[in-house]
Amino acid sequence: MRENPKSRSEERSARLAAALAAAVDHRWPVVPGTVLCDGHCSCGDPDCTVPGAHPHDPSLLAATTDARMVRWWWERRSPDAPVLAATGCTVSAVSLPAEAGARALVYLSALRLPLGPVLAMPGRYALLVAPYSLDALGDMLAQLPWVPGSLRYHGPGGFLPLPPGGAAGSVRWVLAPRPGAGGGVWLPQVGPLLGELVEATVRLDRGRSAH
Repeated sequence: MRENPKSRSEERSARLAAALAAAVDHRWPVVPGTVLCDGHCSCGDPDCTVPGAHPHDPSLLAATTDARMVRWWWERRSPDAPVLAATGCTVSAVSLPAEAGARALVYLSALRLPLGPVLAMPGRYALLVAPYSLDALGDMLAQLPWVPGSLRYHGPGGFLPLPPGGAAGSVRWVLAPRPGAGGGVWLPQVGPLLGELVEATVRLDRGRSAH
């Protein structure tokens, strides 16, 4: 089937708009991710474990909020690249399997705990939170009786795919970012949410093991 040039142009425009919104409005450093070329990751590694879904060239260290750089990347250098937000400086996240994530959102809403942006990624939900250090996260996790391995932590040195996603799958907002009082995006602290996210994941794992 021949590709529709208009559709591809619209997709590129959507990625550029998403990258600019993240960098300028949300104040999250962004960088283009890898793409798939004839079924292979553009990083050149034949054994790449996350093809079309990670930073490579430029590296994650190049992530920026500079609108001119963002425009150059997505208009001229990598128009088909997914938008990746570098975590740890202005935004972090905790992600969990999608089923557990959907369950956790219902419960957290019932508790009236304020939630920040929530991403639906292929097979997973990510709850975006205020930046945390790895030491602080370790202290919080040490207070829990057990932590499932399916939880992932997107803190210093990490990254998150942003809508609309890319070759590795679509990404959408379950809860969209909303402005913070001083600009940027309002983000909750991870501490009050962590225990409930762990519990939702544990319940999902128990349910699966029962079948």
